Amino acid sequence: MNPVDLAFTPALEQARLVRAKEISPLELVQLYLDRIQQIDFQLGSYFTVIAEAAITDAKAKTEQLTHAVDTSELPPFFGVPISIKDLCFVAGVRCTLGSRALMNQIATYDFRVVTRIKQAGFIILGKTATPELGSLPYTEPAGFPPARNPWNLDYTPGGSSGGAAASVAAGLCAIAQGSDAGGSIRGPASCCGLVGIKPARGRVSYAPVGDRLNGLASLGPLARTVADAAALLDVMSGYVTGDPYWLPDPEPSFLAAADHPRNCQQLRVAYTTKVPPLGEADAVCQQAVLETVKLLEELGHTVEPGCPDFSGLTEPFTKVWQSGVGAAGIPKEVLQLMNRWLIEQAGSAGDYLQAVAQVQVIARSIVAFFDSIDVLVLPTYMHQPIRIGEWAELSPEETLQKIISWVGPCPPFNASGQPAIAIPTGFDSNGLPIGIQIVGRPAAETTIIALAAQLEAAKPWIQHRPAVAL
Repeated sequence: MNPVDLAFTPALEQARLVRAKEISPLELVQLYLDRIQQIDFQLGSYFTVIAEAAITDAKAKTEQLTHAVDTSELPPFFGVPISIKDLCFVAGVRCTLGSRALMNQIATYDFRVVTRIKQAGFIILGKTATPELGSLPYTEPAGFPPARNPWNLDYTPGGSSGGAAASVAAGLCAIAQGSDAGGSIRGPASCCGLVGIKPARGRVSYAPVGDRLNGLASLGPLARTVADAAALLDVMSGYVTGDPYWLPDPEPSFLAAADHPRNCQQLRVAYTTKVPPLGEADAVCQQAVLETVKLLEELGHTVEPGCPDFSGLTEPFTKVWQSGVGAAGIPKEVLQLMNRWLIEQAGSAGDYLQAVAQVQVIARSIVAFFDSIDVLVLPTYMHQPIRIGEWAELSPEETLQKIISWVGPCPPFNASGQPAIAIPTGFDSNGLPIGIQIVGRPAAETTIIALAAQLEAAKPWIQHRPAVAL
């Protein structure tokens, strides 16, 4: 297998090759480190590359593999390289949160999700780019190069998991960890032609810290295949003592749900190309939904138009989001203009609690819509990715309105806590991927994963690779 093909080989297949001793962890890590050195200066997908630590870990795992008699007993992703978003602590590694003020911050402990990733056998290559404090849907933090879309370098890979998505799409890691508080996994996945899962609330622990956003945020995977994303979600999931929300482990596993797409049961599917109160998505995003709906009908599912009522959500959701920026505890004087303005708009603790209550009331009606359907198909974003720096000269007020009008289909399901998966469907005239999202009932990741795997089997996309990656 040539190096490019190996770099784009799914993470589960890489794990199989390692267990079969057809390739070593050291070879995989060196492959990706070489590619990062050769390509990432164009992309800015990594803030920090921990080459020495990754090589040390890979050498130890290669030695372990050499002496292993029964490799089936190795962890599921033994020797597979992964990237971690730079909002997530990895002990001994710089964690900037995308802020110039934290350029020299070294984490002293692992987030529990990082511990699970290490226990699964992954090798961490580094920390991926994020906007300052993860607050924006594009990744252009001051003091860092902007993260660029591998499919067209003039455009953003999205945010806030923009670096994570770019790193996977360009073949600079096998798979990535991200997070989503308003579309921050699903948006970058759609921008970069990947699969991204926002898990249900309570599925993945934020231990040992709190999420600061009253349950809006979720940690989740970005991958090139549905099965890879599902398998990483299996790794990341699980209750930790003291978590404010919790769910039981799925039976069967998420990977099992992805493994048998032809067995996906007939579902009742609602779809929409209109997101109230924002109106219709652009023509490209509408077409992606309609083509998906047609394919779902051909696959035997019952399809009908429909959408929950999101009226009244924008204002209280924005208030919680603004409060989350202030909760980071960084003096506003050292932050970028947009984040300083967001903090100033956040209001009092009472304003925050009132906003939380309003979000929860609206979330009840969103979840109730699913009483009569199994899944909802809708655009991930209202229009295709913006150019790098496209909004740089706008005022904060203007930028906020642009953001709301772009990412509108995502936040409602952070509010409701429902699981959602973004999958690619094709390309636009600028060579940029197009994607849609599938939203499931509460805690029903297995349903949306099985349906996404069925769509993937009917219309494969893994064969596509951006030119910059070759």
